Amino acid sequence: MNQDYPPRDPQLPPDHPDFNPPPSNAAPRRVSIRLPGVSPVVSYALLGVTIFVFLLQTASTYLFNGVDLPATLGMKVDSLIEQGQVWRLITPLFLHGGLLHIGFNMYALYLFGPGLERHYGHGRFLVLYLLSGFTGNVMSFLFAAAPSLGASTAIFGLLGAEGVFLYQNRQIFGENAQRALLNIVLIAGINLFIGGVSMGIDNWGHVGGLLGGTLFAWSAGPLLHVEGLFPNLKVVDDREGGDTLRASLGVGLLFILLAAVTIYLRRG
Repeated sequence: MNQDYPPRDPQLPPDHPDFNPPPSNAAPRRVSIRLPGVSPVVSYALLGVTIFVFLLQTASTYLFNGVDLPATLGMKVDSLIEQGQVWRLITPLFLHGGLLHIGFNMYALYLFGPGLERHYGHGRFLVLYLLSGFTGNVMSFLFAAAPSLGASTAIFGLLGAEGVFLYQNRQIFGENAQRALLNIVLIAGINLFIGGVSMGIDNWGHVGGLLGGTLFAWSAGPLLHVEGLFPNLKVVDDREGGDTLRASLGVGLLFILLAAVTIYLRRG
């Protein structure tokens, strides 16, 4: 992370002995500050759990004459959700339809998950992942009739959260933020376009995951600023635990309400 130097403490008046304005003819230079972070154990745990479930799916097809029992019990099927099997709005993100399917999604989780988790922390990152998967499946339930499964709903939520993180902290990251944000927009746009023109891809799930992750990140994602005087600088997150709770409840209840109203209307 880069920050302009020399800094000054805005709390000190100009006549204070510790007031340290830069010389009028000195151009700001950049100094590197290590961002606080944590080990991405949740990202790796999600990888492990999803791969384990896929192994169960594979074993099931051999044990039950070609029947994928985990998918049968957990994939998004609109008619069964309408009958009350509402767990199918969250379980699909741990299920996959083949080796290529899980390989692509887990590679994306490996690319985007650890970096986000280091900034978000374990709990906030887990909420982001699960909430994005849920909102994606709700959107699919609302607008896509075909059964579906896969972690791509949550992956698109991570993309949205990464974009929000870069945008809201663009003053911290400088030019790097603009380039990285453009890459995120291009990746999301290209994948949504491919999903829109391809058969067998639940693009409404992608849209819902992107929307849920973006909404959550906007209200609860890390909002960083630099404190202290050089060389004792540190990066502080202004967001608190209450922000995570409010954002998760707000986004979650909105999509729960959408799903409940849809179920009610379809039951007639």
